[in-house]
Amino acid sequence: MSLDLVDVAVVFQRSGRPPVPAVVGVSIHVGRGAIIGLVGESGSGKSSLGKAAVGLVRPHHGEVTFNGKRVQTIGARARPTSQIGLQLVFQNPYGSLNPRRKVGAQLLDAMKSSITREDRRLRMARLLDQLGLPADAAARYPHQFSGGQRQRVAIARALAASPSIVVLDEPLAGLDASAQAQLANLLKRLATEEHLGMLLISHDLAIVRHIADEFAVMYLGVIVETAPTAELWQLPLHPYSEALIGAIPKPDGSHQLPVALPGEVGDPADPPPGCRFHTRCPYAYERCATEAPPLLEVAPGRKVACWLHRPGDELDRSAVQRPHDLGSPLKPNLA
Repeated sequence: MSLDLVDVAVVFQRSGRPPVPAVVGVSIHVGRGAIIGLVGESGSGKSSLGKAAVGLVRPHHGEVTFNGKRVQTIGARARPTSQIGLQLVFQNPYGSLNPRRKVGAQLLDAMKSSITREDRRLRMARLLDQLGLPADAAARYPHQFSGGQRQRVAIARALAASPSIVVLDEPLAGLDASAQAQLANLLKRLATEEHLGMLLISHDLAIVRHIADEFAVMYLGVIVETAPTAELWQLPLHPYSEALIGAIPKPDGSHQLPVALPGEVGDPADPPPGCRFHTRCPYAYERCATEAPPLLEVAPGRKVACWLHRPGDELDRSAVQRPHDLGSPLKPNLA
């Protein structure tokens, strides 16, 4: 069982204004038991891709399949039974939970109607215990929980449908450090114990690092690098990945501030030509400003969209190895 996105594009239409291509040709595979971290700054298109993955947004082109069947866009009708195993956890649990209904009723709704009511109640009690929620949580309303508990309730509702793949859109955002750590450990345990596949969308690389098996780094609608977590952290190949990791505060006692990435994510309605990151890249060359690099496998399990790396080259840091066919550097001080 798996979730597969192949060359997916998401375009939002605007009345009287140019369309906004939020996602441009993205491919991702999520298998059972694996946690894929989809990371990038706000405005990179991560949430738009997540919505397309579960059928909340219709792809402009490309294909999204769950267990080999095309994911249908959700409309007024009930979701097909074949897609119930694909669930989404929203960023704002208070907005996604019904404030007028008790938690227990919402969990029971998500469970299969083929099992008896008593079996559903037993499963609900098990879910609440599994997620560290009090036994009386089923009799309470969403507003009666803290932020961290409310997010656990949202995860419990997704798990109540017995999914094989869950897409989580910024599930740790807005929580304090303690709640983030607890939920991160919970997600890792669920992936192992329940053999649950996850597409974890987040802008927080530090927390995703501890639970994701692989990373997909997204910038301005495109994937710029994919790699196993440990390898990405040891040697980020794309300058954007390197910059994101460099911007994470390090409690190592060195008293050095993290290096801030200059500039902001561009406008997806009017992206820069060539490599979309070249306007902020410290290693950009002439070719980077005119030709968009394809996402290529440069080593087993590692893909990168950057002219500084090509298949067969010995992997090294972008700042050290620079090909000679890219033209003049756009940043003279880094020549």
